[in-house]
Amino acid sequence: MAPMKTFLQVSLVVVLAAARLAMAASAPAVGSKAPEFSAQSTAGPLSLVDLRGNWVVLYFYPKSFTPGCTAEAGSLRDGIEGLRNLRATVVGVSTDDLATQREFKEKLSLPFELIADPDQKVVELYGVKGWLGMAKRRTFIIDPEGTLRAVIDDVDTRKHAEQVQDLLKQLQPAPTPQGSS
Repeated sequence: MAPMKTFLQVSLVVVLAAARLAMAASAPAVGSKAPEFSAQSTAGPLSLVDLRGNWVVLYFYPKSFTPGCTAEAGSLRDGIEGLRNLRATVVGVSTDDLATQREFKEKLSLPFELIADPDQKVVELYGVKGWLGMAKRRTFIIDPEGTLRAVIDDVDTRKHAEQVQDLLKQLQPAPTPQGSS
């Protein structure tokens, strides 16, 4: 009986270690080209290349309608004018299906698109696959040329728009005064 119990314990440890390794896909490095993707969004097909020319705030969140994800989306909604003034396009991604994403967008009156990633392709490209296949909460800031410029790991869900705006102001070149050469 004891050898069987030991075998099961070791097997469980091996399975859990393999699961951790599978979830630990690395995120793209700051300074590298952001991984290209095409996925279904609340506005139809959406590709990263479609967003070139603008700063992109690509935020991943675990699950629509949960308290933290609702607070984060609400913060970005409420701060959208400031983000747009910084030439940023916000796009949210979770592993929820498209119907759920549409309902979440409508219920919260979100002025930005949400990507449905139930097959976890975008989540895996960005190394944010978490427990039970949900996305980890992480935000990627991508410049107008498609280069990953920053990653926010420590997301404050209630003040996320402020976090992103502060970072965009640091990353963007200061405007040159009119009349200077």
